[in-house]
Amino acid sequence: MTDLGKSSYIRYLSGDDRALEELVSVYSDRLVRYACRLTNDPAAAEDIAEDAFVVLLFKKRSFENDTALLAFLFRIVRNKCYDHLRFRKRFVPLDDRLPSDISASLETRARDKILFDALAAIHGPYRDALYLVYLEGFSVEECAHILKRTKKQVYNLLARGKTALKEQLEKEGHSYEDLS
Repeated sequence: MTDLGKSSYIRYLSGDDRALEELVSVYSDRLVRYACRLTNDPAAAEDIAEDAFVVLLFKKRSFENDTALLAFLFRIVRNKCYDHLRFRKRFVPLDDRLPSDISASLETRARDKILFDALAAIHGPYRDALYLVYLEGFSVEECAHILKRTKKQVYNLLARGKTALKEQLEKEGHSYEDLS
């Protein structure tokens, strides 16, 4: 991974406003996608990703590399999503609909919906670990940093999460092997 995000952030701190645009273009899609997975609300996901950049700009930290910067942003998004869900749970009923643009084909959309629903039904830490490692492509070490866990804890979360996902799929009448 290049250090484009880190170098853009350093340039922004030095006064280059165009570097902020580079930062947003490099990371915003991934952050919005992650927030959308957690909140199931595309509009809130965009706001949360935007808020993550605001926090980044006000917290002014130094990062070793792009991975550390990205992990920091993902942690902010995760925390803001949980805040959003707590607020929404108190005042608005949860919306079970998926974003309409998950996939182009109906078959893939149906498979994605089954997996997404099963993933949403399992315990939060398991869901977070599975999402970050298997859907976002983070390493276990990066996932541990984002979730503030040890690598061993993340391995345990992944193993238990897979078991919970399989059980949830079977409970809903689906075969884990058919979907993978």
